[in-house]
Amino acid sequence: MKKCLSFLLAIFLLFSLSACAQQQEEKLEKITLLLDWTPNTNHTGLYCAQSLGYFEEEGLEVEIILAQEGGTSAMVSSGRAPFGVSYQEEVTYARSEGLPVVAVAAIIQHNTSGFAAPKDRQIKTPADFQGKRYGGWGSPVESAMLKTIIEQYEGDFNKVEMLTTGAADFLSAAQKDMIDFAWIYYGWDGVAAELRGVPLTFFLLQEEDYRLDFYTPVLITSEEKAQNDPSLVQRFLRAVSKGYEYAINNPDDAAEVLLKAVPELDRELIFASQRYLSPRYQDSAPQWGHMRAEVWENHTQWLIENDLLAQDIDISKAWTNEFLP
Repeated sequence: MKKCLSFLLAIFLLFSLSACAQQQEEKLEKITLLLDWTPNTNHTGLYCAQSLGYFEEEGLEVEIILAQEGGTSAMVSSGRAPFGVSYQEEVTYARSEGLPVVAVAAIIQHNTSGFAAPKDRQIKTPADFQGKRYGGWGSPVESAMLKTIIEQYEGDFNKVEMLTTGAADFLSAAQKDMIDFAWIYYGWDGVAAELRGVPLTFFLLQEEDYRLDFYTPVLITSEEKAQNDPSLVQRFLRAVSKGYEYAINNPDDAAEVLLKAVPELDRELIFASQRYLSPRYQDSAPQWGHMRAEVWENHTQWLIENDLLAQDIDISKAWTNEFLP
């Protein structure tokens, strides 16, 4: 009789635990997060929030995927995903085209991108870009940035040979003598050059012109989501903030988290890149994700001056800090 009761009690407990686990799983709100590019160290805090249970603590089950047709802003503004990774320039463009997206956190506090060339190209200042081959995406903003910087050194932008190389690897293209310089993010291509023993001449945009120190990347949501479901935005950002704080304080452990989630990534590059980026996520900001009005205003004014916006916009509606924890 005792054995029978023990057996029945064990069965009861098993079903109870199973029911509790199922109930807890059902309580999690399933949402999608869109990346702007293939997974890299810009995204480490997102994977930390996912792998370390920070999203679950906020009642969320987050699927991290790569944005498809139309880009992140288009998909988020249309409601196909509540959150995405974008960048300030794209948000500004989207707003000028009537797409109601809002930046809710800066992933990296300062722009770590710039123009880079192997040292053997003998480029000492941006004026030396004259007569050289630039490899990029063929976008108007690249031309405008180059023109702005070259002219500050009294150079002639029209003497630069502009080549469209798309997603081609910068170092490989330069070493094959296809191009002389390109626009890169130092935390990825610059660190990769260091690992491969290729010395670079690098002109950091934020140091060349304060208007080019824009937020890249940023996390975005839609106006509809921000207005009608602020609790979701707050919960999401609480979890993500914890993820980036973990990556700030534990770069090597965070690199391991990213590699576990995306094992096909280059291990050596991930560790080196993470050590470069971890102190730059928050930098001197009062907290991770914080944004400043002057950064948005300065870059938007630069876009307007270079005829890169279809129409003027109310930039104050393009971003907010109100959902940060």
